[in-house]
Amino acid sequence: MNKAIQDKLLALMREGRDRAESTDWFRVALGLFYLAALMTEEAIDFKKVDREFNRFIYHTLGKGHTITSVLQFMSGEKVMPTVESARFLEAFARHCPEVPAASIPFLLELNLGVAKNISGLEPTGPLADWIARQKALAPGS
Repeated sequence: MNKAIQDKLLALMREGRDRAESTDWFRVALGLFYLAALMTEEAIDFKKVDREFNRFIYHTLGKGHTITSVLQFMSGEKVMPTVESARFLEAFARHCPEVPAASIPFLLELNLGVAKNISGLEPTGPLADWIARQKALAPGS
């Protein structure tokens, strides 16, 4: 996680209407960057990557927030107002072009897949339904 990406995430966060929305937007955007970074054939030093992300999260949101809590947030119903927000999607596309907005359903599905592997439970609920709808709308479906 470099300074340029951090600055982009902070700029996106500032576009939220209030503290709660700004925090949610930050969590989702940061989580999307994290998940997109996993899409590599290179070996990943998760301890190093997580430490960098956790340090940035701590400096931005404070104590009690980690990359693990971000990913948990992104696997539940609370993420829905953000992923369904046209304002968030426009701001994310503008500030964070490194992660194409079209990849958001895939990245969220990846996150749900990890949660399934950990819990053994099939992903269900509003987020899983939203991902299915997005896949159905995607070209070539």
